Amino acid sequence: MTERGALGVPAHVACIMDGNGRWAQQRGLRRIDGHSAGEASIRAIIDAARGAGIQWLTLFAFSTENWDRPVAEVDHLMEFLRRVIRRRGRDLHQRGVRVRVLGRADPRIPDDVHRAIDEIEQRTRANTRMTLTFAFDHGGRQEIVDGVRRLVRRGMPDDAITEAVLADHLQYPDMPDVDLLIRTSGEYRISNFLLWHIAYAELVFLDVLWPDFRARHLHEAIDIYRHRSRRFGSVGAQQVTEESR
Repeated sequence: MTERGALGVPAHVACIMDGNGRWAQQRGLRRIDGHSAGEASIRAIIDAARGAGIQWLTLFAFSTENWDRPVAEVDHLMEFLRRVIRRRGRDLHQRGVRVRVLGRADPRIPDDVHRAIDEIEQRTRANTRMTLTFAFDHGGRQEIVDGVRRLVRRGMPDDAITEAVLADHLQYPDMPDVDLLIRTSGEYRISNFLLWHIAYAELVFLDVLWPDFRARHLHEAIDIYRHRSRRFGSVGAQQVTEESR
């Protein structure tokens, strides 16, 4: 691995889109109104990411824990993904964006949502401008467990299992590690998101509720990232040089 602090833009940005409920509550609205308002922020971050040259963008839309929310809110989140795919699918395809969904194993997801996911993934699978991943019915721990189960089914001996081998058995083996993880709303948690891929990610927590998130906030996070030094466990080239004098 090489240091990339202060160099260019991150290749892979992941975002925990938090604060929809509080945004709605502050305005005397229903929680689901906050999720609806957040759709404009999704459009904003996709367009801003493409413009910035980001190659991979992963958005946390629905977690495995979100099934415990009120039924009306869960139903709305299902409709949210269906609506985003239908409204933005053709435009994203025309812009060369590959769309994928990480998770989606639960049989409680409606069949028409499964079909919409399959259709957008098939339509955009050859696109190379950017990869947009919606983490939907996703849990970082569950993703790792699923990868281990695939290894067990293959009869893989324990001494043959390495980090690289396990990574090859996750849902999308070609997904690179996250460079920059953004969480909105001022909360300081990972919330079981992409646990394997964020091992060396730079974390940026922004005090803005997701429905208010716009391109300037993405650029702010990228600027913070670019001024950090990524050492990946080493002491860094500059410190080595100073200590050797």
